[in-house]
Amino acid sequence: MPIPTEPIGSIPRPAQLVEAMREFQQGHLPAAVIDVLSADALRDTIRHFEETGSPVITDGEQTKPSFATYPVHGLANLAPDGIIVPFADGHTRRLPRLTSGPFYYQTHADTFLRAAQQYATRPVKQAVISASLLSLLYPQEGIKGYSREQFLGDLAREAVADIRGCLDAGAHKVQIDFTEARLSLKLDPSRGLLRQFVGLNNRVLDQFSAGERSRIGVHTCPGGDWDATHSADVDYAELLPDLFALNAGNFYIQLASEKDRRRVLRLIREHARPGQMIFVGVTDPINPAIETAEEVRERVLEAAEIIPLDRLGTTDDCGFAPFSDDTSTARETAFAKIRSRVTGTEMAAKTLGI
Repeated sequence: MPIPTEPIGSIPRPAQLVEAMREFQQGHLPAAVIDVLSADALRDTIRHFEETGSPVITDGEQTKPSFATYPVHGLANLAPDGIIVPFADGHTRRLPRLTSGPFYYQTHADTFLRAAQQYATRPVKQAVISASLLSLLYPQEGIKGYSREQFLGDLAREAVADIRGCLDAGAHKVQIDFTEARLSLKLDPSRGLLRQFVGLNNRVLDQFSAGERSRIGVHTCPGGDWDATHSADVDYAELLPDLFALNAGNFYIQLASEKDRRRVLRLIREHARPGQMIFVGVTDPINPAIETAEEVRERVLEAAEIIPLDRLGTTDDCGFAPFSDDTSTARETAFAKIRSRVTGTEMAAKTLGI
């Protein structure tokens, strides 16, 4: 496809799997049942993903409990009373809190990638969580005998291993989910926290060669959970100058749901560095209306007026169900939106004569 198009990551899980995960967490189901249902959901997701015509697919994050905390799920040195993230509709998500060192990943993302590759016939992209989000697990009051610097060193090492494992396993791309970037500006309008996040993520990215970074991307959005966001009211003008300081080769940017897309596109053109690929969101997972291919085509053509064609790609604004209990979007809706993204991008390329 002349204009590349890629998904973000998550697909709504089958209702049976969602209910089983809930019962498992309550201790009412054995792990073996979850394993069977998860494997079935993974196979079904990949089959439907490939039927959309998408040239690149993901595992739909079917077996992740959360896009954010998959590396630490099940760790013994965590408490449940970490930072609270509020969403616009009033619901919240809460991160765990690290209680002791050392910090390490219980699960690395290449586990999910390798499972998907058993069934996929198309290139598989793998999402990983940013080091910056996991840095929020360390408590402000510190941990006796385990300094913040020790923690950050361990965290950066594990984040590098998470990405490298996926690259070595043959991931088409590795996408760093950096959804807390925009949120950080609500927590600290001075941009100090955002710049700390960028610095930490660059500490990870700098461990890779230029060639490797061409296969690494960063995803930004205002959050998406139960059809609500946590930071859509933060102006992109406050975020983008620092976002493009990240030493990644690809950027996946929520755009379809923005009120003034042309303004955001001009900001992207102003701040993106040479060589950075820009994948703009052309479908909105939060909006229940399914975009037509024609609507997608027009959004791509709009972006092509501002972003150079050799640096332009398309994506979805966000994942469709980044947390395992989110049932706000039907699986059929997610796949229909992806199909429209793929077809609309192809139509735009033909219109542009490429």
